[in-house]
Amino acid sequence: MVLAPAKAASKTTRKSPALLDFWRSTIGKKVVMAVTGLLMVAFLLAHMVGNLKIFFGPAEFDAYSAWLRTIGGPVLHHEWYLWIQRTGLLIALVLHITAAAQLSRRDRKARPVRYVHSRRPRATFATRTMRWGGVIIAFYVVWHVLDLTVGAVHPGFVPHHPYQNVVTNFQVWWINLIYFVPVILVGLHINHGFFSAAQTLGVHHPARRRALKITGSALAFVITAGFLLVPIAVMTGMVE
Repeated sequence: MVLAPAKAASKTTRKSPALLDFWRSTIGKKVVMAVTGLLMVAFLLAHMVGNLKIFFGPAEFDAYSAWLRTIGGPVLHHEWYLWIQRTGLLIALVLHITAAAQLSRRDRKARPVRYVHSRRPRATFATRTMRWGGVIIAFYVVWHVLDLTVGAVHPGFVPHHPYQNVVTNFQVWWINLIYFVPVILVGLHINHGFFSAAQTLGVHHPARRRALKITGSALAFVITAGFLLVPIAVMTGMVE
C-alpha cells in the first residue's frame, strides 16, 4: 500500500530575512558599528588632509573646493558626488548611533544591578565619554553643515568662497570653542573605537594588540591635530 504524503502543517513559521536577523543580533550591531565607524574615520582623514590645503592660500583652497563638486564628471553631474557622499555618510552615522544606543540599552538590561562604584573598573576616560561624547559629536555635525555648508549660522557667509568663510568663521572665539570640543571628542572616540572595531571584525590578536593600540592612537592624534591646526592658524594670524 502506498502511503499518501503527510499534509503540511496548517500553521507555518515565517522566517525573517537573514539581513534583519543579523541586524537584530548583538554581534550584528557591533559589526555595523565597526564598519560604519571605520568608514567615517576614512572620510575624516581625507577631509582633514583637504582642509590643510588652506595653508597654500585662497586660490589653492578654493580650487580644491570647486574640484570636489566636479568629481565623477562627466558621468556624474555637478555636485552629484558630494550628495552621494553626504547621503552615504548620513546613513552610516544613523546606523552607527542607532546600533550604539540599542547596544547600550541591552547592556543596561543585562546588568540591572549597578556597579558598586560609579565607574567601571579600569575604564579609561575615552571609554567613559563614548556615549555622551557621541551625542555631542552628532549635534556638532548638524552645526557644521549649517555653518560652513549652508551658511545659516555663519557670521559672514559668502557663497563659493570657502577660504574666506573658514577664515571669517575661526576669527570668532566662541565658534572656535564649538569646534574644539567636538574635535577633541572625535579623537577620543577614534582612540577607543578603532581597537574595539578591530576586535569585532576579528583583526585583533594578542600578538597584534600593541600595534592596533598604537595605530588607533596615532590615527586619533593625526586627525585631531590636523583639524585643530586650521583654527589655530587663523587665530594666530598664520592664515588670514
